[in-house]
Amino acid sequence: MTIIVHHLENSRSQRVLWMLEELGLPYEVKRYERNPRTMLAPPELKAVHPLGKSPVIEHDGRVVAETAAILEYLVEIGDGRLGPPPHREAALRYRHFMHYAEGSMMPPLLLTLVIGKLGLLGRPARSRVQAMVDQHLDFVEGELASRPWFAGDVFTAADVMMSFPLEAARQRAGLDSGRPATSAWLDAIHARPAYATALERGGPYAYA
Repeated sequence: MTIIVHHLENSRSQRVLWMLEELGLPYEVKRYERNPRTMLAPPELKAVHPLGKSPVIEHDGRVVAETAAILEYLVEIGDGRLGPPPHREAALRYRHFMHYAEGSMMPPLLLTLVIGKLGLLGRPARSRVQAMVDQHLDFVEGELASRPWFAGDVFTAADVMMSFPLEAARQRAGLDSGRPATSAWLDAIHARPAYATALERGGPYAYA
């Protein structure tokens, strides 16, 4: 059965499209536009999942939400491709970055977005939050300086998961050529044919 991706513009669901393209799995895209005033998802998404968030996929009578859970589901139905490498240390790194992307790195990046919208009111918190972001960026730079991909020598779903926070960091949180390993990694993922095809299917993506 074809996978239906409930895809919200400029959102984490772009990673799901990319993962599907990497795996070569058939899918359909149902697009949703953000409210231009609030930038929130439209209420129609609540008919798919009670939280009304994206990404959400439907497949074989199931509704699966949360990006990491969706990617793990796609690895499973994709016969394990792009899943954890066989070596134990690489597999542990894979598991770490699958959860680190949203659990640890995204919260301070979200704060930078909120603080930026506060104008002068947000100025007192900017340096403290940026210091938190920099700590994560330094950690990521150290990891990628020692190997080409997050889990090890091969591209995996962990790299797909890490794309959104690092693209967001490049756009609004100071990630630049001063961290060459991370910048090279971003260039490498953007050069992948499946990434480009996913952009065509998903439409404009603010963090690309």
